Amino acid sequence: MTLMPQNNIQSEISLQSVGKIFGSGEHAVQAIRNASLEMPRGEFISLLGPSGCGKTTLLRIIAGLEVPSEGEVLIRNKPVWAKGKRDGEAIKPVSMMFQEARLFPWFSVIENVALPLRIRGVSTEERLEKARSLCATVGLSGFENARPNELSGGMRQRASLARALITQPQVLLLDEPFGALDAMTRDTLNLELMAVCEASKVTAILVTHSINEATFLSNRVVMLAPRPARIVSIETMPFPRPRTLDVQRSAEFQDVSAHLRGILTGQKNA
Repeated sequence: MTLMPQNNIQSEISLQSVGKIFGSGEHAVQAIRNASLEMPRGEFISLLGPSGCGKTTLLRIIAGLEVPSEGEVLIRNKPVWAKGKRDGEAIKPVSMMFQEARLFPWFSVIENVALPLRIRGVSTEERLEKARSLCATVGLSGFENARPNELSGGMRQRASLARALITQPQVLLLDEPFGALDAMTRDTLNLELMAVCEASKVTAILVTHSINEATFLSNRVVMLAPRPARIVSIETMPFPRPRTLDVQRSAEFQDVSAHLRGILTGQKNA
């Protein structure tokens, strides 16, 4: 089931021997060791591993929010980091969605969604038009003028997803965005996320603790060892797209999930 590197595919994202150490001397903690990965455009990858193994740290390095201690991250052959400093030009194609929606409470939904374009100086008419279209895409039509405190948790995450997509990013980074939601809402938003990613051809990386979520959404699942995070296996998901929730009831889906669970628990040789 492990996918070998495909050297004939041009990478959208390239991790090259990335490592991260926090602190120094006897108090140094190595969070990530020698992480290398190639992702073609439009691929959806999940990072799956034990709690505290470094998944979010790796995602933050790709986003340009953490400086790697060693190695390099390239997006379309442009370095995210150069000599330990953020390369702003390389970061622009990246959007990140967090565990919390992080909406401004004094802004309406449409104003929150449009905020990245407002920061970039896009005209009011243009940014609101784009924000309204994305609100419709993520199922928020009719709620554009609502304040975040008037929305359910799922609706706030829909707005957060729309905001992450409004700059038309090449890369979408997702740090357990639906982890706190109930199962039915999570399933609905996973379907919408998958549809949006496929339609826009965005390259996505998801951090999750859910084996089922990783299995359902991903083209490949990257299995990480306990800290320091090391890539121990890269597993290809065999399910054709488009996918529906029915695939989760299939015997093949259960077998793949059990295989991933076995790697996580050490019951199988990765």
